[in-house]
Amino acid sequence: MPSNQNPLGVLPARFRRERVLIIGCGDVGLRVARSLGALQSGSGRPRVLALTSSPARVPLLRAAGVTPLVGNLDRPATLARLAGLATCVLHLAPPPGEREVGPQWWLDPRSAALARALRRRTLPQALVYASTSGVYGDCAGAWVPESRPVAPATPRAQRRVNAERVVRHLGRAGVRASILRVPGIYAPDREGGTPEARLRRGTPVLAAPDDVYTNHIHADDLARACALALWRGRAQRTYNLADDSQLKMGDYFDLAADLFDLPRPPRVPRSTAQQQLPVSLLSFMGESRRLLTTRMRRELRLRLRYPTVREGLQP
Repeated sequence: MPSNQNPLGVLPARFRRERVLIIGCGDVGLRVARSLGALQSGSGRPRVLALTSSPARVPLLRAAGVTPLVGNLDRPATLARLAGLATCVLHLAPPPGEREVGPQWWLDPRSAALARALRRRTLPQALVYASTSGVYGDCAGAWVPESRPVAPATPRAQRRVNAERVVRHLGRAGVRASILRVPGIYAPDREGGTPEARLRRGTPVLAAPDDVYTNHIHADDLARACALALWRGRAQRTYNLADDSQLKMGDYFDLAADLFDLPRPPRVPRSTAQQQLPVSLLSFMGESRRLLTTRMRRELRLRLRYPTVREGLQP
């Protein structure tokens, strides 16, 4: 087989090295890069590459041991060099925002552009896409397995559903494609990664009768889940990710306030919240669900370093 038909080339096995390409290498992507070495002990650290649309991030990526590739998912012509480059791809890039979408607002052109670029030569062996638990919509507080049909209630979630379809279509071409449905990400060392600023503003939360269940995962645990899925994720398989917290949103903010030694936020009924809070925040208050994570534990074999938000937010 010619070398350009095999992502690992024709070198003897002992000289081959996995190549992981991270698409959207922000905070979580950098955490993944740091965790990959530990997962690959005994077989050599994989070479990590990352697509970035900002030349200013090149020094940061290099300092983290990542090989930067300048390109832009919104400019498909810049993605040609991605074809046949990696054995594994981690897709962390979100769809375009509300102001960036065209008339086909439900589509994710970024995932489509990536899929087209990867198809130009030999496909990667594995692709992991980080989606959102928002694709389930409101579940009235029920426990939600991965088999539950999606019911996106926002344009943002609709675009995520479209991205998942693009990934599954690529999986039918022979890629071991896995989808991670990710809830709220937090970490004290992540920009905006705790509710402290919101607590200091005194932003209200819903009164107990109107409150909704939310799901969380620490950024470090999410990064480890992404890395594990590159090797342990099953083909065409979806995985819910979440910690063991079973908290309603208001209780989460109360807990954080106690840990940060700040006043607890005021509680208001939903009717009042609709008058006081922005639509973007209200959309999260309109969905209630609890994610079942059996597959995450049994198949990815992820052991959470931060089983609940109490451990993760503890000063």
